[in-house]
Amino acid sequence: MPIDLVRIDDRLIHGQVLVGWGTRLGIDSYIVVDDSLAGSAWEQELYASALPPGVAAEFVTVEEAVRRFEELDARRGRGALLTRGTGEMRRLAEAGCLEGRRINVGGIHGGPDRRRVLDYVHLSPREWDDLRVIAGRAGAVSARDLPTAAEVALTELYR
Repeated sequence: MPIDLVRIDDRLIHGQVLVGWGTRLGIDSYIVVDDSLAGSAWEQELYASALPPGVAAEFVTVEEAVRRFEELDARRGRGALLTRGTGEMRRLAEAGCLEGRRINVGGIHGGPDRRRVLDYVHLSPREWDDLRVIAGRAGAVSARDLPTAAEVALTELYR
C-alpha cells in the first residue's frame, strides 16, 4: 500500500513529519489534502521548500483526493497523506477512502473551543465527533507525535 502514513497535523509538512516519520518510513511522496492550500501556489512553494531532495509533494482539494484516491494510492514508492484538520479527514472517510487505514493524529494545537487531550492534541467537540466518524470508517485512529513514541488509541483519549 503506497500511502503508508495517513496523518492529521495542523502544521502539515514540517520537521517532525519529514524527519521523524518520513525518514523512518522511507516516504518519498507527500499528498497534502487541503482545499485552501491547493489553490495557493506561493504557499505550496513554501511547504515544498522544506522537502529533501528526491521527495515530492502534491497539493489537492478534498474533492480531488476522493476522485483520484485509487491513483494516488497506486503510485510507486511510499507515500504520506496529510490533512490540516479532522474535517478534511472525515470527508475522506465518508467517501470510503480510508477503509482499513490507520489514522495518525499527530498535532492539533490549541484554539477556540479546544481542550487539551495530550500535549500535542487539543480537540473541540466537533473534532471529537469527526474522529469518532473517522474511526467508524477506518481501521483505527490513534495519536502519536513520532513513530518512536507510544501510540494512544482514540478510545484512551475519550477519558
